[in-house]
Amino acid sequence: MPASRPSAPVPERRGRLLGSLAVLLLLAGLAAWSVLALQPPAPAPADAPATAFSAARAGVTVEEIAGEVHLTGSDAHARVVDGLVAQLTALGLDTRVQNAVGTGQAGPGETEMARLRNVVAVLPGTASTGRLFLVAHTDSVETGPGAADDAAGVAALLETVRALTAGEPLRNDVVVVLTDAEEACLCGAEAFAASHPLAAQGGVVLNLEARGTSGPPIAFETSRGNAALAERYAAAVPHPVASSFAVEVYRTLPNDTDLSVLLADGGFTGVNTAFIDGSAAYHTPQDTPSRLDRRTLQALGDNTLALTRELGGADLAALARPAPDDATYFPLPTGLARYPGSLIWPLAAAAVLGVVLLAAVDRRRGSSLPRTLLGTAAALVPLVLAPLAVGGLWRLLALVRPGYAGMTDPWRPGWFRLAAVALVAVVVLAWYALLRRRLGEAALRTGALAVLAVLAAVLAGLAPGGSYLAALPVLAGVLAGLLPARVALLGGAVAGAVAVVVLAPTVALFFPALGLAGAAAPAAVVALLLLALLPVLEGLFPAGPAPWRTLAVPAAAAGLALLLTAAGLAVDRFDQQHPVPSRLAYALEADTGEAWWFSTEARPGEEAARYVGTPRTLPHDYPYVRGVPVAAGPAEDAGLTPSTVEVLEDRRTGDERTVTVRVTPQRAVGFVVLDLDTGGGRVVAARAEARDVPAGAVGEDRLWLTFHAPPEQGLEATVTVAGGGPLRLRVVDGSTGLDGLPGFEPRPPTVDTAGSHTADLVVVGATTDLG
Repeated sequence: MPASRPSAPVPERRGRLLGSLAVLLLLAGLAAWSVLALQPPAPAPADAPATAFSAARAGVTVEEIAGEVHLTGSDAHARVVDGLVAQLTALGLDTRVQNAVGTGQAGPGETEMARLRNVVAVLPGTASTGRLFLVAHTDSVETGPGAADDAAGVAALLETVRALTAGEPLRNDVVVVLTDAEEACLCGAEAFAASHPLAAQGGVVLNLEARGTSGPPIAFETSRGNAALAERYAAAVPHPVASSFAVEVYRTLPNDTDLSVLLADGGFTGVNTAFIDGSAAYHTPQDTPSRLDRRTLQALGDNTLALTRELGGADLAALARPAPDDATYFPLPTGLARYPGSLIWPLAAAAVLGVVLLAAVDRRRGSSLPRTLLGTAAALVPLVLAPLAVGGLWRLLALVRPGYAGMTDPWRPGWFRLAAVALVAVVVLAWYALLRRRLGEAALRTGALAVLAVLAAVLAGLAPGGSYLAALPVLAGVLAGLLPARVALLGGAVAGAVAVVVLAPTVALFFPALGLAGAAAPAAVVALLLLALLPVLEGLFPAGPAPWRTLAVPAAAAGLALLLTAAGLAVDRFDQQHPVPSRLAYALEADTGEAWWFSTEARPGEEAARYVGTPRTLPHDYPYVRGVPVAAGPAEDAGLTPSTVEVLEDRRTGDERTVTVRVTPQRAVGFVVLDLDTGGGRVVAARAEARDVPAGAVGEDRLWLTFHAPPEQGLEATVTVAGGGPLRLRVVDGSTGLDGLPGFEPRPPTVDTAGSHTADLVVVGATTDLG
């Protein structure tokens, strides 16, 4: 243990403390500026210039589209499509409706398909070098009107096209593609890519999405080789919020959008944009036009219009091909920082070498190498404990307020997010208070930078677009650490400023992206930021032995975390506009009269718990819960009539048997499932509504085909089976709405349907022996 240093004179200690507080105050201001710079602008009024984007004008379209739930295949959706065709035609675009059957993801023995109506409109260019596709989807989920997801995207595209027609014509063709069945299975995008002639030569895609109701629109996904597109984006958009790290993260997730489908087709490049704050309303009845933030709509439209004009005059033939590499980019208060991917490894290597140099300098200054190595190992502790602490905070909140258990983020999460940041500060400051006199300031500072440098190298290999998060703060920290002691605070301030502008926006974007339920990731980034600020934080602690004053620093952070948590609980309360989400579904097996209530909530809330009990696997397979234990309970037979099955053709050719059936729902449904058991045979081919089932779904002894928006006159399907015994076809149809079911009681005003495909789901199954 190092010997205690004599205490500094009182004026020196006071000056040291005041200096650190002043620097921290400046860095806090810089962090606030970095975060506020991400926020969307004020909405433009309805009388804004004709060539500009107006959220007021676009908001009218949102209200028209999202006045009611408009599920694929519904009458409400038909009215939306007809209205969009009329608007685009009135703007002078050649507008057509693509009536098609699309396919979704397929795996061994299962697939999804949908009957759909895509709206496709063309604004011709003067001397086109390729096609620019503006894409959003017109359908909503079954549980909400979809004002944000994706009426906002559709409205932004219509207002963009209106502004384009009011200005000078563009060089390139602009194709508006308003897809259908995105929420069901991404089938509209697949049908467009697979069979529409305008998609044959590919092009550049701008896709608009949403996973919330507010916040800045974020360019979160791109095609690979995005350097050229990133350059255009940075040059054009007035409200740039984009991060190459977000792109890397999204590429690892199982999530998909229409852009994912188009990129998989191989002929497209593109950028995906979405706003993600306010996710508590996502896919729920609360996703209404009144809840959609018009500032968000303005930013979405401003960026889309500006980027469309930029790409509308560019060489699209070149941009439709991937660039040699991805760019690294991230938001700054003044715009978008960007550098080529070729610098990623040099910067990561420089960070590692810089830490080695700093460790050598520390050794000459009196801090031994073993101590630096211990400091490096010790720096891992807060990076582990901080995410655990924030995860524990969310679990504690769910115990205090059980309604949170079924949510990823509260309705009003702001105070809780600040509390999570303060809790991370408690962990880092307590860790530093315990170790600073044992290992020394230099060892802990250099050890923290060593961890960040290793992280920069790891990210350079695994997620190159995220390496900047660690590499840039390390390089700034190393340079500050090499400065003499008399200017150490100034160096720490500069290095801290670099860390703040790089990491603070990432924290601000991560919280809404993952919600407090997934706040471990932003908590880790906050911990990285605070570790980079250790030279400044050092000044908060006494120079000599003063244990109570040392503990007062993390204690103050703990007090702040408690106050912020209490403020969050006081502000975020459930009410009729901010209800507790509830997931309850009903399943009926019509052949036997067996019926169940079930819920996919991990811990069923008070409302669902009235109907369900111990988790169990239901005795029959139903959509979304096949083979998955769910909380279930007995229900009364509602007497719902299952779909009828009519055999239209049954023929044999050698060892193969081909059967064509018509499945006709007897009630208004959103989908039907055809579950075919071949009796030990093998499905060699299948078709539904004249569209082949994807090859990846056939070849098994069973076929599970989910078909969305089946025709009213019945779904015609053909299957060819080789070998096997008698065929059994079980049909399950699905609708939404529990009202009128025996035993169901209306929910209280402060409880409403959750944003889930299994919320308010009603499924009815019956089996037909085909012989």
